Amino acid sequence: MNVSSVSGTGGDWGMAAYNAAKGGVTNLTRAMAMDHGKDGVRVNAVCPSLTRTGMTEDMMGDDKLIAKFNERFALEGPGKPEDVAAVIVFLASDDARFVSGVNFPVDGGMSASNGQPPQ
Repeated sequence: MNVSSVSGTGGDWGMAAYNAAKGGVTNLTRAMAMDHGKDGVRVNAVCPSLTRTGMTEDMMGDDKLIAKFNERFALEGPGKPEDVAAVIVFLASDDARFVSGVNFPVDGGMSASNGQPPQ
């Protein structure tokens, strides 16, 4: 199980190095799934969007920034660590026994948008 990010599936302003690193995890997940599937090994990744963690603590204090993020979430956002953990538990379970090579967005519906602002 890998942890990537929605930033590994698309670009962010001013975050080229982070995007490149997470993009590497995203493609590593696919390649490892192909290389190890015949051995019975499943390889998947979760791709969270903004999640309340120590890493995002400074961002959470910026009301204007959070308002911009909230415009992009289809569901109530930002996410919580347990939102991401629940998907990891599912992907690691026998219920996902035929799931491999997936980069699973855990993003409150953010990736459902084409990027246009709410109207």
